[in-house]
Amino acid sequence: MSKRIIIAGGGTGGHIFPAVAIANALKKLSSDVEILFVGANGKMEMEKVPKEGYEIIGLDIAGMNRSNMLKNITLPVKLLKSMSQAKKVIKDFKPDVCVGVGGYASFPILRAAQKQNIPTVLQEQNSFAGKSNKILGKKAKAIFTGYEGMEAFFPKDKIVYTGNPVRSVIQDMNVNKEEAYSFFGLDATKKTLFVFGGSLGAQSINAALLSCIRKIAEHDIQIIWQTGKTFAAEAKEETSSLSNVIVFDFLREMEKAYAVADVIVSRAGALSIAELSIVGKPVIFVPYPHAAEDHQTHNAMALVNKKAAHIIKDSEVNKKLLSEIMELFDKEQIQNELAKNIKPFARKNADEVIATKILELA
Repeated sequence: MSKRIIIAGGGTGGHIFPAVAIANALKKLSSDVEILFVGANGKMEMEKVPKEGYEIIGLDIAGMNRSNMLKNITLPVKLLKSMSQAKKVIKDFKPDVCVGVGGYASFPILRAAQKQNIPTVLQEQNSFAGKSNKILGKKAKAIFTGYEGMEAFFPKDKIVYTGNPVRSVIQDMNVNKEEAYSFFGLDATKKTLFVFGGSLGAQSINAALLSCIRKIAEHDIQIIWQTGKTFAAEAKEETSSLSNVIVFDFLREMEKAYAVADVIVSRAGALSIAELSIVGKPVIFVPYPHAAEDHQTHNAMALVNKKAAHIIKDSEVNKKLLSEIMELFDKEQIQNELAKNIKPFARKNADEVIATKILELA
């Protein structure tokens, strides 16, 4: 008899791609497993998950808006509606286990599952756990963490430190660099900068890079820039005369960009850090300051304190981005030190460790 598993969560690539990595590992370990994703209507998982070959159902749920509290007026109504929808999903699909990966949709599904005594597990990517996962963790069977020292948030006996699940194409990193350069139309003899602000883009990083991109390009540095959808048109228009700048709104082939990059600028989401630790390249982190409990700064500082990355505050990125980038390109010794020190943070096979435990519970 097949085992039926719900994977709930999303909102950003930092939740979606670990979820897909877990699903792929489940399929690899068990040929008869049935997987249903549950996300939030209107969020990127509703587009990205089907492209990975999985069915997804959307709930009418939204998270708390921390920058505009007036927008939270309808939140209680949406939560009640999503709880009702979650009960129906569980009734119809009859899961053996429910997996929460964070994001709006994980709470209603896992809360409903726990009330029906269906086993639940959590995958907490960040070094500072969110409120939903702290609540759900009390009744979860296991909590897989991306960072050590999570006893402050969860029952110690339920914590399994695995690191964060990373897509196999990045975990293996068997990328042909010549093919990667060719994919982007770049020159293999020149230095390359890769800038991205996560799957949704990053307004402050985009604005800062746009203000100095010509100065960087003048130093014969090639630039791959993932902007997010809202900034892509402006970035492409402003850089149309620069042959050594390649702009993407969303780049699925991240492994190719990682392979050719000499220096990387990134937000400090847990998935990005997990991937960059495996990639082992010099990184400048610009943590998103409005993330819950400022967890991106916590994430980044775990590496910065070990001289494994550099950091720029979001409020200072416009002032400091150019000088930080140029200093790294000028000082190969620092590049080598950062690349060496970030690699010990890499943890592989988290997806299979998590999938194995899920199947044991099913």
